[in-house]
Amino acid sequence: MTEVTSAKSARRPHHWRRDLIELAALFSAVALADVVANLVVHAPDGPVLLITAAVALACTAGFHIWWSQRHSHAPPTEPPVGAPSTGGRPVPVEQDEEEEMPRPDTALWRLRTTVRDEPGSLAVLCTALARNRVDILTLQTHPLADGTVDEFLLRAPGAFTAQQLAHEVAEAGGHETWIERADAHDLVDTPTRVIGLATRTALDTAELPLALRQLLGRCTIHSVPAVTADGAPAGAETPAESALEETVMRLRDPSGGVITVERPYLPFTPTEFARARALVDLDARLGPRMPRSQDVFTLPEGNEITVRRAGPDDAKAARALHDRCSERTLRLRYHGPVADADRYLAHLLSPRFGRTLAVQTASGRIVGLGHLLWDGDETEVALLVEDDWQRRGIGSELLGRLVALAVEAGCDSVYAVTQASNTGMVAAMRGLGLPLDYQVEEGTLVITARLAGAPTRSRLPYEEPHVQPYEPSYDARQELP
Repeated sequence: MTEVTSAKSARRPHHWRRDLIELAALFSAVALADVVANLVVHAPDGPVLLITAAVALACTAGFHIWWSQRHSHAPPTEPPVGAPSTGGRPVPVEQDEEEEMPRPDTALWRLRTTVRDEPGSLAVLCTALARNRVDILTLQTHPLADGTVDEFLLRAPGAFTAQQLAHEVAEAGGHETWIERADAHDLVDTPTRVIGLATRTALDTAELPLALRQLLGRCTIHSVPAVTADGAPAGAETPAESALEETVMRLRDPSGGVITVERPYLPFTPTEFARARALVDLDARLGPRMPRSQDVFTLPEGNEITVRRAGPDDAKAARALHDRCSERTLRLRYHGPVADADRYLAHLLSPRFGRTLAVQTASGRIVGLGHLLWDGDETEVALLVEDDWQRRGIGSELLGRLVALAVEAGCDSVYAVTQASNTGMVAAMRGLGLPLDYQVEEGTLVITARLAGAPTRSRLPYEEPHVQPYEPSYDARQELP
């Protein structure tokens, strides 16, 4: 509406004097033409009079053009209100047409490079990017002792390659450059992202490893306890203080032991180290915590059971579940005989090493456990269902929810280790409807599911009281152990 009003206000009012002058000029031209025709035909100096008439007609036409441009069609001396300034130059038509054209294809890039800590170094780099029509969306600076690491989120033309980008950065004085493709998730500014990660860590102890991974990018995280379940030293020396060694961080685990973060492809900066240490300190101050919400669903035969998060406080009930399971069920779960489950449960139920979902009956007895375990930069899923509750869809329900948790955590894949004879676990993995890879070695079967096509959730399943369960595309209930 504003553009239409501005265009209308730019038109000049219509004057009756202009029409009168044009009409008089037309009559004068007709009369002059009649006089010239008579003189040319009857006078002896006809050719001279004809040339003179032509000159007079040309002068009249020139005067008319000048008068029209000055009083009717000349561009306004001031732009209409709201119009962009052009510095006194008329805007060509091609510019308006270019603004209406669709935006060309672009690509998002994450760029990190080191520049000299001198005035103007960053300006030279920004100028080089602008020269190639590369838009800087966000910029972070990480001061070092002898330079500055600048981290950019860029929008570049679609045809602009990583090699061209690296060349331009090197020409502008950048070195130790690292480039990778980005996506829309990277458009969130860093303070907002860090606050979100801190909030998730404050709500759930199990979020700390995930928050560190999302904060630092692609990295490998190992949590090593101070002692094993048998009370023997774990072999990892607990540092007196958190330490940074270029591509390796060693952070004091609030629950004891050490958290090691490795990123071989890109050294950590002191700023990243400070952020990671702040998250660990927050976890230490808040102490153990876990969401207590739960989800009730109905089995095919009509029984209602509850799915909830499980933790160290459930060790006694989990041990009772193991005692009620047959040797065959335990052998399929742990790939061999199990003499004492206590040495497994301390690790499996710890939120530092993953997440555990428990299935309990109306009486409060746990009849099934599902584990999602962080294994460095990989993720393992494992199931245990009591014999009397097998073949009712509990294992399929647990596995679907664990996969949903893995997707929410940003995992690329999950794997299950079982025996080749465990047809129930094989059927459950097939029931996910995801691409699967199989690897068999001496009777041990490793099934890996790629999560690229798995559905995502905006909230964790145990945080939604009436969330619909993950529905497998293949009914494996009758084959589950």
